[in-house]
Amino acid sequence: MNWLELVGWAGSALLVWSLLQTRILRLRALNLLGSVILVGYNAAVQVWPMVGLNVVLAVINVWYLRGMLATRHDETTYQVVRVGTDDEFLAHTLRLHAADIARFNPGFRPLAAPVGRTAFLVVREDEVVGVVLVRDVGDGVAQIDLDYVTRRFRDFTPGEFVYRRSSLFADLGFRRVLSPPGMVAPYYHRVGFRRDGDSYALDIPADGGGDRPGDVSER
Repeated sequence: MNWLELVGWAGSALLVWSLLQTRILRLRALNLLGSVILVGYNAAVQVWPMVGLNVVLAVINVWYLRGMLATRHDETTYQVVRVGTDDEFLAHTLRLHAADIARFNPGFRPLAAPVGRTAFLVVREDEVVGVVLVRDVGDGVAQIDLDYVTRRFRDFTPGEFVYRRSSLFADLGFRRVLSPPGMVAPYYHRVGFRRDGDSYALDIPADGGGDRPGDVSER
């Protein structure tokens, strides 16, 4: 097997691997890379139908990636919907993603619902992006018990919208937000939180502190 065949196999393997991704942005990026490699390989061996196929795949991936990246920081992309802590759809979402939630939030206990907890679903159109469970611990401080984003949307920025662009916490009267202690792979430093012991903290100005007001609605 010569080096050119290795390139062809590598491009094919990359295409297959891309289809195994649950994170849609990563899927498109890997698929684009595989298609570009296969365009070069098939052109070198003069298999023109496969060149045409992979050119089309590359164009499709570029089209979708452009749209995804253009809306990545768009405050109109997400909405925050407040639901009851006993809401059946919330319970279904927590059950459906229980194993993944436990992976990133090992300290979270879904059956424990302390007094003062408020629940929110982060949605994009009619698709659930994530779940935020917040508890009032007094003195204007909100303790996040759960901050979960589904696999599909982890390459996007729903956290940026929730904590920096929406007026969610200010509308509830909170002046400070604390991240869940013990969370695996926390991202809070990227959305304005600062390190505070085992957690991260975000101070909320009286006007909400977001770049622009978000859409917080009641279900």
